[in-house]
Amino acid sequence: MHLQRRQVPSEASWRAVAARRFTRATLRPLGTFIPATPGGVRFTRRLVAGSLAVFGPPLRGTSVRRVQLATQGAPAVRGEWVLGPGVSGADAAVLYIHGSGYAICSARTHRGLTSRLSADTGLPVFACDYRLAPSHRFPAAADDVRSAFEWLLTQGFPAHRIALAGDSAGGHLAMDLIGELGRAGLPLPAAVALFSPLVDPTFALAGERDLFRPDPMISAGRARRLVAHYLRDADAEHPRLALPFDPSVDYPPTLVHAGGAEMLAADAEYLARRLRALGARCELRVWPGQMHVFQALPALIPEARPAVREAAAFLREELVPRHGTSACLFGGSRGRLARRRRSA
Repeated sequence: MHLQRRQVPSEASWRAVAARRFTRATLRPLGTFIPATPGGVRFTRRLVAGSLAVFGPPLRGTSVRRVQLATQGAPAVRGEWVLGPGVSGADAAVLYIHGSGYAICSARTHRGLTSRLSADTGLPVFACDYRLAPSHRFPAAADDVRSAFEWLLTQGFPAHRIALAGDSAGGHLAMDLIGELGRAGLPLPAAVALFSPLVDPTFALAGERDLFRPDPMISAGRARRLVAHYLRDADAEHPRLALPFDPSVDYPPTLVHAGGAEMLAADAEYLARRLRALGARCELRVWPGQMHVFQALPALIPEARPAVREAAAFLREELVPRHGTSACLFGGSRGRLARRRRSA
């Protein structure tokens, strides 16, 4: 039995429309002046971090515990446990994979989103801090995400008690992880919830949409140059980039959100078609008039909160927490956490 989905509004709120118009008049033109260089990436990181801190701060009472662990024979595990107000350890968890072109954001910038996802699911969220471009190229980020997933398995969370969530480039990394696990015949996560996922890192799909419906945040060309810091000389047809959607992989139930005003709505629609063609269950929700990853901006866009709540309800439906806690979540030699922080 499935939960009844909230009806997507037929049009965007006036605040969302105002935010979109302001962004189109300021942020998109600004992007043309920021050089596609490492210095330009550093400037963009500060700009995005400041915007998310103002328009998407963490929930008050959120607990954040930092993780930085060396692993034998695999990339180090870096990230943070995020527990929303009232959330404690559980025998299930959400692995969150942030986006922003493999180069911009971090677990810290996304605490507003992960704290709300934790509070609404009632589950701890592990936000992976994968290595960023331009210092690190493909497949560093993808390898780090897999390392984080495998580390969660060692912490007492079986694959069927782990859900994936992510946004933008994090959506591509999530689908890569599922493909890699599935082709290796390994257990898959229970469910996936994606916000504005990137599926085609060449931006061919997004570029076509951007031609007749310009994205208010960034042009397809600018986004392609940002992602190029990560791809560099990688073959665009590599299966970890092209995402072949192998019919041998039993893709888990997936919820995909996209904004009707963004160019990556084309990627979201493509993803839903491919998964459905393979017989997987995929729900696609395109929110009219919304920008890229609007879910991260609840102080600015009213639709952000119900969208996150819907994603949380989907994950809860597929991953209902059982009674009891995971003893190794915040203790033991493997589960020992480097430090503890509490964000207001």
